[in-house]
Amino acid sequence: MNRREFLDATLALMAAPGLAGAAAPAASQVQTVSRRKLGRTGQEVSCIGLGGFHIGTQKDAAESVQLIRRALDGGITFLDNCWDYNDGQSEVRMGQALRDGYRAKAFLMTKLDGRDRKTAAKQLDESLKRLQTDHVDLLQLHEVIHANDPERAFAKGGAMEAMVEAQKAGKARFLGFTGHKSPALHLKMLEAAKQHGFRFDAVQLPLNVMDAHYDSFEKQVLPVLVREGIGVLGMKPMGDPFILDSKTVTAPECLRYSLSLPVSVVITGIDSQERLEQALSVARGFKPLSEAQVKGLLAKTQQAAKDGAFEKYKTSHHFDGTVKNPEWLG
Repeated sequence: MNRREFLDATLALMAAPGLAGAAAPAASQVQTVSRRKLGRTGQEVSCIGLGGFHIGTQKDAAESVQLIRRALDGGITFLDNCWDYNDGQSEVRMGQALRDGYRAKAFLMTKLDGRDRKTAAKQLDESLKRLQTDHVDLLQLHEVIHANDPERAFAKGGAMEAMVEAQKAGKARFLGFTGHKSPALHLKMLEAAKQHGFRFDAVQLPLNVMDAHYDSFEKQVLPVLVREGIGVLGMKPMGDPFILDSKTVTAPECLRYSLSLPVSVVITGIDSQERLEQALSVARGFKPLSEAQVKGLLAKTQQAAKDGAFEKYKTSHHFDGTVKNPEWLG
């Protein structure tokens, strides 16, 4: 897909405003967080998502709860989380935040690490208890970064059995997978699903200004997801946050680049009110970058991105939780 095709695909995902939004003054529309279609699911989600890891890092749990509620009140609907984030504290705090009617405002996603049916089912039940809900809107197999993950996931007694059973039981509305290591592994996982007659509802992958230059998910995986109508969850728009260390682009530029791709949502770490306001300011009334603006950002990052030094999730084990904790896999 070329840049023009990407732009067309991005515009196609952007949800048309409802009657109320259409009748509102232009100034009010600017203050609305843009929403996008989540693949073929029929759901719409905020174009910016609140990352689950960073929301569990505050010393005071009350601060985490407050940030989550402010995000939801501000128009962010997509909440990311994972069974293993901060020893479960990210889910515990999110569960507290979703009380008092806030669960109804959220499209809630969590992830599990277990590669066998029993481990995966156990982790999901623990997550639901922490999140204080009877279901998640999206359940994903986390960190597809190991060469044998597709085979293990779809094997008899594998994690996919637990996920499909959870969906049938009403514990999960939609199913997906995540990974940050290799575009080839993402494609292998998608092929394994096809061979087993299964279709993922969503897939999470790194999409940013540097990925475009090095072993690129954008070039290798994104076109496949768009073509198949699978919801695209972009993550690591700032390399969490090593891309900013390159001094080639700013945080708002990173967010705008990722949001200009045909993604349903860009998940970003929000650990303070300042970070929340930054995300909201970009997401409100968002309009995709022009082809010239995209080319300008890619030109600025090309040299720094050539060897993946600022994409440590690809080139090191820095982000590989299941490598450091293999027992999570079961």
